[in-house]
Amino acid sequence: MRWLLIGTASLFLVLFLFLPLAVVFGTAFSQGIGMFFGTFADAGTQSAIWLTLVAAAVAVPLNTVFGLAAAWCIGKFEFVGKSTLITLIDLPFSVSPVVAGLAYVLLFGAQGYFGPWLQAHNIHIVFAVPGIVLATVFVTFPFVARELLPMMQAQGNDEEEAALTLGANGWQTFLKVTLPNVKWALVYGIILCNARAMGEFGAVQVVSGRIEGLTNTMPLQIEMLYSDYRFVAAYTVATLLAMLALVTLVVKSIVEWRSGETA
Repeated sequence: MRWLLIGTASLFLVLFLFLPLAVVFGTAFSQGIGMFFGTFADAGTQSAIWLTLVAAAVAVPLNTVFGLAAAWCIGKFEFVGKSTLITLIDLPFSVSPVVAGLAYVLLFGAQGYFGPWLQAHNIHIVFAVPGIVLATVFVTFPFVARELLPMMQAQGNDEEEAALTLGANGWQTFLKVTLPNVKWALVYGIILCNARAMGEFGAVQVVSGRIEGLTNTMPLQIEMLYSDYRFVAAYTVATLLAMLALVTLVVKSIVEWRSGETA
């Protein structure tokens, strides 16, 4: 039975993980190394890579700050509306990303609630970079909070109360006691948040307008290239996302090993 389970798991990995990755990399290099690197010289592809990095660079720090504050507040204190706050944090897990993107369009689009005022002040959110950043922040903000919250709840308040008794103020307690105890969970949450930010498709597709060279992220660029029958170029950009995912898995494994070692 043990070998049957191992064989089944191995077959599943080969069919649904390694084989698709092999197809992606094989197709990307099918027309030679020159064609592979030539795809990244394309202005539209470079813009998509840059926009993906910008969206992640904004969304991840914002969600890190929010996640720390929310987990600390929920895990260390009792207050009215605590369960409601937890539900709101989990909202992006239950709402389709497409629905989230549509909500931003209905709020900030030309015919949306704030649309006329934004147009009057020449402020562009939907079909522009701010809308992509907002959509990315929305779909990724639970990750850091959800990684930190169980650990903060499990640790309790004993160490913080001891630090306050010894004369530490609130910031000193947080920086010297609370934060070091959750540092690996924080790093793990940041890794997951960054991975989702770079790979988000649904919400970004709705708010971006899919303007090549302006509002396409890497997932949208891959879809556009594939729809235009530029298969090699599409798979080439996909290899970059795949390599970023592999790097994320390696870093995630290192963090899990280090957190287990220091537990």
